[in-house]
Amino acid sequence: MPNIKKELASFGARFNSDIVALFQNITTPEGRVSRAMKYSVSNGGKRLRPFLVCQCAALFGVDYTKAFMAAASLEMLHTYSLIHDDLPAMDNDDLRRGKPTCHKAFDEATAILAGDGLLTLAFEILADSDYADEVKIRLIKLMAQNAGAFEGMVAGQMLDLYASSLTSCDEVENVITRIEKMKTGCLLLYACQAGAIIGGANKLQFEALSRYARKIGQAFQIADDILDVEGNQAKVGKTLKKDSVQGKMTFVSCYGLETAKKMAQELVRQAKDELVVFGGKAETLKALADFIINREY
Repeated sequence: MPNIKKELASFGARFNSDIVALFQNITTPEGRVSRAMKYSVSNGGKRLRPFLVCQCAALFGVDYTKAFMAAASLEMLHTYSLIHDDLPAMDNDDLRRGKPTCHKAFDEATAILAGDGLLTLAFEILADSDYADEVKIRLIKLMAQNAGAFEGMVAGQMLDLYASSLTSCDEVENVITRIEKMKTGCLLLYACQAGAIIGGANKLQFEALSRYARKIGQAFQIADDILDVEGNQAKVGKTLKKDSVQGKMTFVSCYGLETAKKMAQELVRQAKDELVVFGGKAETLKALADFIINREY
């Protein structure tokens, strides 16, 4: 079984160096927003989504260098979502990845613009990549759908804000599952699908990776809810126990801690089963599924 922590650390070191190189050094006043963008992107993190892009592409013999631009564009889009998620009007967080959130390190207006800048840069990077035109068009459309306001991440964030007013688990059970599917799950789904598209996956392979992504997405959210209750804030890198303070409905508050853990374990088992079509090539993806629910951050 692969040492997934070591693989993530090695990948992260290389990826961090490469993604920072994509930013321009602007010394005039408007460069403040570029510095805020770079600060947020280079502010650590698991790099789970770009790792997924590269690992799914690797199933088809595609190396890191070719998969990098799709992985980098996704990480920029993900970071934009974190900047906006942390804003006072949203989750109002002071910490992200153990460091001050963008609006604390700079200011609220700059943070909003930094998020906007990363969102648009994500699509610019894909458009400028050297993928075949039909691959680029497919990636751009799919990323827009998964990040968007109809069935994507923006819709999930809106639903999350709405759910904060709900008090009954009977009301919220379906809602929290939909929030996970859109807010957390959509970008994990895109990561796996992007790797498959770059690799030229057939329909069977594409659908297997999509189902795997859906399973680990829900497991990831449950693990996050568990960490909010019993995690170590220094390791997690963000403010914990906020869900209970805010009265927010989560998988843990609805099902209880032990049941939530069992749900996550079952989802991971199902996710690994989806990879049978790839045989021994998918061992790293299987190890990643286990890592998602056993992580401390």
